[in-house]
Amino acid sequence: MRLLQCDTDGDIGLTQFAENDIPKYAILSHRWGAEEVTYNNLLDGTGRSKAGYGKIQFCRDQARRDGLQYFWVDTCCIDKSNAVEY
Repeated sequence: MRLLQCDTDGDIGLTQFAENDIPKYAILSHRWGAEEVTYNNLLDGTGRSKAGYGKIQFCRDQARRDGLQYFWVDTCCIDKSNAVEY
């Protein structure tokens, strides 16, 4: 399973976990918009420039308030270019 991770500086990155080693995490339920941040956007560093990055930051902030280091957002944790994941 792939989760977003918030480091101590507030930076957001992807982390892969084995099925039997998944930590507690927050989940963002949202409505898709035109400028969503995708898995590939996070990998290539273009995600921050998209309007949807605000939702990612909101989820990060809420996870931190809830004492969680990890969070899941479908648009960036699922590689939609991979038919097995999508």
